[in-house]
Amino acid sequence: MRELTRTIEELTKLQPVVMKQLQTIVDKDRLAHAYIFEGEKGTGKRDVVSFFMKLLLCGNLSENVPCETCRNCRRVDSGNHPNIWQVEPDGQFIKIDQIRDLVAEMKMTGVEKGKKIYVLHHADKLNIASANMLLKFLEEPDGQVVAILLTEQIQSIIPTIRSRCQHIKFAKAPRITMMEQLVEQGITNSMASTTSMVTNDLETAIALANDEQFVLARKTVLKLVEIVHQNVHEALLYIHEEWLPLFKEKEDMELALDLLLFAYRDIVAIKANQQAKCTYPDMYQRFNELALVLTYEKLSRQMQSILQARTNLNRNMNRTLLMEQLMLNLQEGYTFV
Repeated sequence: MRELTRTIEELTKLQPVVMKQLQTIVDKDRLAHAYIFEGEKGTGKRDVVSFFMKLLLCGNLSENVPCETCRNCRRVDSGNHPNIWQVEPDGQFIKIDQIRDLVAEMKMTGVEKGKKIYVLHHADKLNIASANMLLKFLEEPDGQVVAILLTEQIQSIIPTIRSRCQHIKFAKAPRITMMEQLVEQGITNSMASTTSMVTNDLETAIALANDEQFVLARKTVLKLVEIVHQNVHEALLYIHEEWLPLFKEKEDMELALDLLLFAYRDIVAIKANQQAKCTYPDMYQRFNELALVLTYEKLSRQMQSILQARTNLNRNMNRTLLMEQLMLNLQEGYTFV
């Protein structure tokens, strides 16, 4: 595990509720056998995991704060504590062999006394076989073993695993704060507004704002919003000529659909409040025009269609068919010539 990059003071400022929650758990001796840490990238999950492990292993706790200097705290930071086991996805998934090795390790007598902790990073990447094996292990809790599952997409973890874990929800960093930091870096307000919706991580947001591919993706999505309200044939042509060639990879398509959803959320927000803070402030005038002619019911159906397309993408639906279907759903109710 990488060294703690945020101080305890910074973590307390970033995630005050979560930090208090974890300190109370240890202070009141209410430790569960499994936790899910859910939060977007940039919300400090990994650093809080490091803090939590120190809470459980530190030899010199003082007022529910680890000392940071004892042997256990130093080994947590260096990633060399023998009672800690961490699993990252092997490629696209966390595979059954990884969970099998993990279970075998956790069932062995500990090298040292005290809690044994295992951390699953990107726990939503468990495939069916590995999820089922982990579930069986979770159903037979050992008082000395603590599981911590990290995820940005808790809905992708099977319900039976979720029900056996205590849910720790990480709050998003205030968007306005990130936008101010981005503008200080020389990024335009419009791009800062968009990137701060895509990620909660400042470094990632800066990289996106300076990435030509992302700038083009943003432009392509906004152009589609314009075309989709004009002519179904033009929209389908645009999908084939511009959209599909640009968004070839699954993750690129996921981002594009998210950006598209944000556009429709802007229209809804403007319809409800003309002073709304938007993802695309540079599109305010056009979105305001659309807000005047689109009903809430229509906008709701359009957003549901985008969400369904996102779901179908994760089910590996043919992307051409997926986008053609989405265009027809978005344009339902319009008259085409």
